[in-house]
Amino acid sequence: MKKIDEDIKTGSFQKVYLFYGCEDYLKQQYKQKLRQALVPPEDTMNLARYEGKNINPLEIIDLAETMPFFAMRRLIIIEDSGFFKSGCDELAGYLPQMPSSACILFVESEVDKRSKMYKAVAKAGSVTEFGEQKEDLLIRWILGRLKKENKKITRPVLSLFLSKTGGDMSYIDKELEKVLCYTLGREVIGEADVEAVCSPQVTNQIFEMVNAIGKRQQKKALSLYYDLVALKEPPMRILYLINRQFRILLDLKSMKKAGLDQKTMAAKAGIPPFAVKRNLEQADTFTESGLKQAMEEGISLETDFKTGRLAEQIAVELLIVRYSGAI
Repeated sequence: MKKIDEDIKTGSFQKVYLFYGCEDYLKQQYKQKLRQALVPPEDTMNLARYEGKNINPLEIIDLAETMPFFAMRRLIIIEDSGFFKSGCDELAGYLPQMPSSACILFVESEVDKRSKMYKAVAKAGSVTEFGEQKEDLLIRWILGRLKKENKKITRPVLSLFLSKTGGDMSYIDKELEKVLCYTLGREVIGEADVEAVCSPQVTNQIFEMVNAIGKRQQKKALSLYYDLVALKEPPMRILYLINRQFRILLDLKSMKKAGLDQKTMAAKAGIPPFAVKRNLEQADTFTESGLKQAMEEGISLETDFKTGRLAEQIAVELLIVRYSGAI
């Protein structure tokens, strides 16, 4: 990201850029920054956008070969093309010889680093991965936003906010806007404000459900489950996410026993670093054997649904009822 900022600052642009990764918010932010730096907002003649899997690479090449209209460069933005997974030999062979009067920006969710396209862009231009951001960066970003709005927040309240939003910056942005609107006219954001307006993501709702199971709060666990069903969340996806959470807790128990640090735990468990502490606390409400048994039961119930022995909603209810009083 620093390299992109430097290119924009100096006006020394690459012929081709590739933005990829799971953090869509940053990808879109940098796409707009690059677009505004290369092509003025009023210039529609030298900007072309393509999206989806059915893009004709020969059309892209023809456009890149066309001189820009009364401008230094022509910008071509290509999103979710799949070229970096399925391949595109025409563009891979063309990029090294593309004229400097054209700039192509690829914005992708997934890439195969072994592909010809990835290697061609890495050689001819710039590749940037936008992955999940670390907790300290998220905190600095949120505090920066709040400072602009003359708002204050304590560290415990900020932790509560992040526990509901997770690390997805798009979701954080949306929930932060809700909190700012809700606290209009007040300087300090409190715990009650976050609780009043912030909606947990599905994965955080699952966390709360598993938390209730571990604390033997059966009524609360079922209530959270019915809320997700009312929001049209498929019961089999809920079951998958419950099993995933059980797996995370089991892994954390094992890693804690092995004496691993929290940063390593987060990387191995596939969760943000700021979520390790609360997951470890949740893991303490379960026994290791109980977690293994619950996971096996979840797999068995999924099989029962697929073979028609149980309705999917009942299958998940059985798991919740059985283990909110048994583990």
